[in-house]
Amino acid sequence: MHRFANPGQFLRVSAALLPWVSAGAIVCLATGLIWGFVFAPPDYQQGEAVRIIYIHVPAAWMAMFIYTCIAAASASALIWRHPLGDLIARAASPLGAGFTFIALVSGSLWGKPMWGRFWVWDARLTSMLILFFLYLGHMALLNAFDDNQRGNKAAAILALVGFVNVPIIKFSVDWWNTMHQPESIFRAGGPTIDPSILIPLMITALGFTLFFVSLLILRVRSEFIAARLRVMAAAAGR
Repeated sequence: MHRFANPGQFLRVSAALLPWVSAGAIVCLATGLIWGFVFAPPDYQQGEAVRIIYIHVPAAWMAMFIYTCIAAASASALIWRHPLGDLIARAASPLGAGFTFIALVSGSLWGKPMWGRFWVWDARLTSMLILFFLYLGHMALLNAFDDNQRGNKAAAILALVGFVNVPIIKFSVDWWNTMHQPESIFRAGGPTIDPSILIPLMITALGFTLFFVSLLILRVRSEFIAARLRVMAAAAGR
């Protein structure tokens, strides 16, 4: 994998992948969302309110997945000095914050008809809110220093320390008694969701993932170009 951390190799591979990934995102999102919002049946208990699952659940998955990617990229930057590690972390952080915000808002809208209130301080919701603050802190540290290297290092340390929150989010409904429903997809006994709802949900989740990858490629490429311009400007000013 070291050769893919080379910026030049990344630019070549990403340029070839971007059209395919973007097209896959469009197809999956269109298919999954239309299927889920138009053709999938309502839930026998939640009724039409269940349709928010096609936004909330993929956004929550992406919030945790992207933070995991940031932590892995930060570790590669700190340990192996991979030049792309910091760029990937910097590019992914605003995307993760956006998905986390969508998960929090959609979850609140879902909670009102289900729980009678928009917010409850249970373990799953609170740990997801902490994840949102971790994203904000990560972005703030990236831009808190005049020296980009110091900002990258401080943000990388925060990303690694904050990663402990990801398994807490994942297993909070198992470890504590919460109002949030228990795990219903990735569980030992198999999914408890009917295939008529599960299939469009998984297609939408794949679309969210491909959409993130597309945006990440674009942002990393722009970050790489900006970093190259800064080096050139510094060299010209000497």
